[in-house]
Amino acid sequence: MNPVLMLFLIFAILCLIRVPIAVSLGLSSVIALSMADFTLYTVIQKMFNSLNSATLMAIPGFVFAGIIMSKGGISYYLIEALKSWVGHIRGGLAVITILACMIFAAISGSSPATAAAVGSIMIPGMVKAGYSKRYAMGLVAASGTLGILIPPSIPLIIYGTVAEESIGKLFSAGIIPGLLLGGILLVSAIIHARIHNYGKLPKQSMEERWKKTAKALWGFLLPVLILGGIYSGAVTPTEAAFVSCFYGLIVSVFIYKEMSFSKFREVMKESINITSMIFLVIASAMIFGMFLTTEQVPQEFATWIETSTSNKWIFMIGVNIMFFILGMFLDSVAIILITLPILLPVLAIFDINVIHFAIIMTINMELAMISPPVGLNLFVVSGITREKVGEVVKGVLPFFALMILALVIVVIFPQVALVLAK
Repeated sequence: MNPVLMLFLIFAILCLIRVPIAVSLGLSSVIALSMADFTLYTVIQKMFNSLNSATLMAIPGFVFAGIIMSKGGISYYLIEALKSWVGHIRGGLAVITILACMIFAAISGSSPATAAAVGSIMIPGMVKAGYSKRYAMGLVAASGTLGILIPPSIPLIIYGTVAEESIGKLFSAGIIPGLLLGGILLVSAIIHARIHNYGKLPKQSMEERWKKTAKALWGFLLPVLILGGIYSGAVTPTEAAFVSCFYGLIVSVFIYKEMSFSKFREVMKESINITSMIFLVIASAMIFGMFLTTEQVPQEFATWIETSTSNKWIFMIGVNIMFFILGMFLDSVAIILITLPILLPVLAIFDINVIHFAIIMTINMELAMISPPVGLNLFVVSGITREKVGEVVKGVLPFFALMILALVIVVIFPQVALVLAK
């Protein structure tokens, strides 16, 4: 049997019997490599070398910062401040949910973390105000995906590491598409709320608004600190991640005083679990990629594409369909690490900008976050609400069309992504 075919067959079988993605990638790769005269020592060395990167150290930093924000009161006070300003308008709670996700996205870099932090506060509030629970769940799951598009973004960090592109440029490229998608969701939320006559909160006085805004100011400053530090050149993305951790801890412990020792243990435990999962996927995917490179798969794939079609748009449509199908079964980190090394030579053939393609890929990964059966945001929202995943899927379906609209705009107009990435 062809070694490459055997690799994918073993990987597919392991995924179908619900072996974790990281283990499926690693085990199938080790079996394939052992038949290609690679020693186990070489495999282990490759796995450790793949993690020996200063850039990847930003991942645990942003994960930790996002969880501190969620557990230490920062996200709560941010949402309370937003409620005081727009909660009284028709559709105000839906607007707050989307804005809160956009702000949280500018801190955590993670979609599940964004959905969990905002959803745990906003879904009960929306239902109490008369919103359909199914709609509230779908809105949080879809808006939570902004966590990987609006910088900082964990998938963009991984993309930059694999493609050897500037993380700063990739972050810059995500800003306008992130705002575009956020804007599309905001407009749809306001229209939907008015059509269905969804509830609104009592209007608050200016004094109460300024009081809550002042309380939340420390949280509003965190995205400014992270993104301002990166784009001004004062800190690297990795340094910004750990500055945000330090800042979040100080605010949670000494200003809001909501970070107890027991909560800190929860933060540490959750951060370690999430980071370990991501890093194990990276290490396993790297040896998966090593085997594909040894077998000349990327080069053969590029040659096949070049001889099959000379039309860039047919290629782009095919790649987007492929990402959508893969997103139904794999998480975003695995998709990037498996497909990007194969696709990079093809991008050069069609003269597709690597940074533009990063944003296209990331929006597809957003769709993957809400695609059954393994969309992570679906399970996060299901866990928060204790509803069946099927109910969350029904709630999220209308948002697919809106996200595909944003994807089409970014694909057709590259400058949407590239105008800031100079």
